[in-house]
Amino acid sequence: MGEQAVTGAGGSPAPEKTPDATGDDAAAAGADPTPTGPASAGMTADGQQAAPADVSGAGMSADAAPGAPAGGAPAGPATRTADITAGPGGVMTDEVGVVTGELTLRTEHADGKVTLRVQYKDADEWYAVTGGSAPLADPAGLDAVHTVAVGLLNRPEG
Repeated sequence: MGEQAVTGAGGSPAPEKTPDATGDDAAAAGADPTPTGPASAGMTADGQQAAPADVSGAGMSADAAPGAPAGGAPAGPATRTADITAGPGGVMTDEVGVVTGELTLRTEHADGKVTLRVQYKDADEWYAVTGGSAPLADPAGLDAVHTVAVGLLNRPEG
């Protein structure tokens, strides 16, 4: 079976003549045009917010507050990581001084504060980047802070 386009004046669809999926003309049958079932993907069109949806196994929850898992339990720190190569002079840390070479940078947000940490790539120990902590009230800014930190600390060409 092929599809049929029903157009009104000017080539636009005529709402009262638009065929439905069953082939019945719902407008002619007097069917209620109000949709039933879910009508949003985290958005509202009718003024009513849909309930948060648990996306089990995917490590996320649709419509949940940032950093808060489904179910309302307190979240751990939100983090972003990237592998970097320290530039000349390395990266100064509070615990061990300068670290150089292939590193992993972790940007984390917890308790209204963002903190930068580094580790030698694939090591276990993390070190706080000296001067790498600042207030950040909105966790939505974490991605921007991480992008800037990677841009400043990643110097693979020196």
